[in-house]
Amino acid sequence: MKNTIKYVGLDVSKEKIAVAIADEGRESARYYGAIPHTPDAVARMIRKLKGLGITLEVCYEAGPTGYDLYRWLTKMGISCVVIAPSRMPQRPGDAIKTDRRDAEKLAQLHRAGELTAIYVPTPELEALRDLIRAREDARQDLHRARQRLIHFLLRHQIHKPEGMKNAGPKGTGNGSLC
Repeated sequence: MKNTIKYVGLDVSKEKIAVAIADEGRESARYYGAIPHTPDAVARMIRKLKGLGITLEVCYEAGPTGYDLYRWLTKMGISCVVIAPSRMPQRPGDAIKTDRRDAEKLAQLHRAGELTAIYVPTPELEALRDLIRAREDARQDLHRARQRLIHFLLRHQIHKPEGMKNAGPKGTGNGSLC
């Protein structure tokens, strides 16, 4: 039997995954359906799709759900690529977005070789990136809070005492308004 390839496009959200399949050739991708976003549901779908002599090529857009889906699929021996949403080809006037259309578009573009994969970090590197983002968010929150306090004091014409420098953490010699 001839080895055939099926190109699978996944539109991933927190609760569900929309699945579309594009066979080799030029036909349009067909919508398979939506499955729950769980390892068991993904494994069941892969078992149904994978037949004798069928190779699956899966792709999905990177998003807030992280890279767990990529790891589930590669653990099952499935070829999977993750695409940056900013690198997706866009046609002018293609404004209507639904999970179904996005999955079908991903499957067709993957079949055509029009998608560029991104690097998928290890779980350790992904955790480090999350920590760095959280630290940067906290630093920006602190800066905004200080600015709000300074502007509040200015609006009420409350001035800092003589000799006190701008606000800063205690022990830095800056004095502290916070």
